[in-house]
Amino acid sequence: MSHRFRSLLSMLVILGFMFSACTQQQSDPGATPTLASPANAIQVSIIYAPESDLYLKEAINQFNLAYAQGRNPLTGAALASGERPIYVTGKTGSSGTVAQAIVNAVIAPNNANVERPTIFAPSVSHWLALANYQAGRQIFDLTNSPATANAPVVMAIWESRLRALQNANPGEEIGWSHLIEVLNDPKGWESYGFTGRRTVYYGHTDPYISSTAISTLIAEFYASARYNAGFKERRLTLTEVNDTKVQDGVRRIEQLIKHYSSRTTEFKEYIAQGPDYLDFVALEENDLIYINQGKTQYRPPEKLVALYPAEGTFWHEHPFSVPNGDWVSAEQREAAKVFTDYVLSEVVQQKVLEAGFRPANSKVPLGYPISTDLGVDPNKPSTVLDVPDPAVIAAIQESWSFVKKQADVWLVIDVSGSMRDEDKIGQAKQAALAFIDALQPQSRVGLAVFNNEVTIVVEMDTYEKNKARLKERISSLSADSGTALYDAILQVMAQFQAEADSNRIRAMVVLSDGQDTESTSKVRDVTTEISKGREDLNPVIVIPVAYGKDADVQSLNTIARASATKVQSGDPNNIKAVLEVISSFF
Repeated sequence: MSHRFRSLLSMLVILGFMFSACTQQQSDPGATPTLASPANAIQVSIIYAPESDLYLKEAINQFNLAYAQGRNPLTGAALASGERPIYVTGKTGSSGTVAQAIVNAVIAPNNANVERPTIFAPSVSHWLALANYQAGRQIFDLTNSPATANAPVVMAIWESRLRALQNANPGEEIGWSHLIEVLNDPKGWESYGFTGRRTVYYGHTDPYISSTAISTLIAEFYASARYNAGFKERRLTLTEVNDTKVQDGVRRIEQLIKHYSSRTTEFKEYIAQGPDYLDFVALEENDLIYINQGKTQYRPPEKLVALYPAEGTFWHEHPFSVPNGDWVSAEQREAAKVFTDYVLSEVVQQKVLEAGFRPANSKVPLGYPISTDLGVDPNKPSTVLDVPDPAVIAAIQESWSFVKKQADVWLVIDVSGSMRDEDKIGQAKQAALAFIDALQPQSRVGLAVFNNEVTIVVEMDTYEKNKARLKERISSLSADSGTALYDAILQVMAQFQAEADSNRIRAMVVLSDGQDTESTSKVRDVTTEISKGREDLNPVIVIPVAYGKDADVQSLNTIARASATKVQSGDPNNIKAVLEVISSFF
């Protein structure tokens, strides 16, 4: 056999092995194929924050590929005789949700919500400390949970807005105090040169789920303690968190909120719609870079820039931590360290940088895209806040229910005859009942229904007063007659306008197939009315949920766009996910 033929045969064998090791490619045509696990591999699972998917998915696949080819992924050398390969599987999960699931796995293993990863990689180590505190034991060793990618939490603000604040406060570093000044100014943004714009719109995520939100809420408490209670120490304590003056200060910051969202993923899309939708939002620095690179659904009408608040902010270090759980063996622990070292290698850290994060490996120099061209400052933040004790973080998290901006919600249900088809009415009732159960106790809620007429079934009142009656009335709903969708939305909007102007989020959740047959008004009348209130301190947010294969999605989407929301699918198999999106607004 010739040398040339042997070489060709060897190449074909290797290619054949790699092909057989590959499972079906993921839906993204450009995704790296996922390799099947070698039979004798040490299994390592990792759950990581969604933003890390930008580089970790590829890192996992390259790591597994090296072992499939018989190479050490760190050195490139052939595996020693008897050396077992390592196989990593990964998935994303919201940091707060996963942290709680790991706590459950330790202290309540029969709970329905448990996770047992070999590595947990949240956005920030706050969650590791909270998990230890909640479990009453050291699930995670924070001293041996290395950072793998760094990103400061910033306020993503439109460049024109930041320049206006800087011009009004020459020589000062801009922070929360300046944003509050705009809110308290009777003319709002008009006093800063934006004709016709008074209101200030802010957004952040859920601090029980989102890392950005918990860091932002802690930063708000720091800022309020300094301005309202004369706090001068480095580390926040329970004394400040429980101080009513501090809580009132945080509540004033939260009054800037237009609406909330469960995850940063949604807010990246929301703010990209422009200054008319949100003035600023709390994000990781890498998310702001992502938006300015034009990777979101909407192309921003102007440049977003990072405001590193003068009062200080936090670094999100994306730590890799192996839980002290009985599901992690000694060899898995060692294998997890190998994978961690691989992620910290220069080749992977360069990918971390390219994804908009600051490398955790100092051998990789900071460079593009950490650039002023993309709205960020490589030399900031200038002030980094100390992480409080876990008990303080837990108290801040728990305080959110009474410092957050509260909501008034109208549930509007289509009970027309077309809702009988495909049991759309049954699906809508099921979703409505689950929605009522998921509402925050501090909310106020009312119920309206419509067919060819619009009926206020339960007047707006506190959740506590209305909950039982709402569930009773929803359960008894039946469908008949025509559909006056547009009239219903306009009448419920009039209900909002007739109420006293309280500083609360105002939301309307509309469950319908969208097939209007009876309204005296048109869809344009609805969008015009929604647009009239866009500059209100608390505009009415309309969230349509579409039911049925024949749903008039075009009309519902037109209404949603006017309110800068999205139509949600009323798929009965997706009720939980839909409710999470809707409930996260308030």
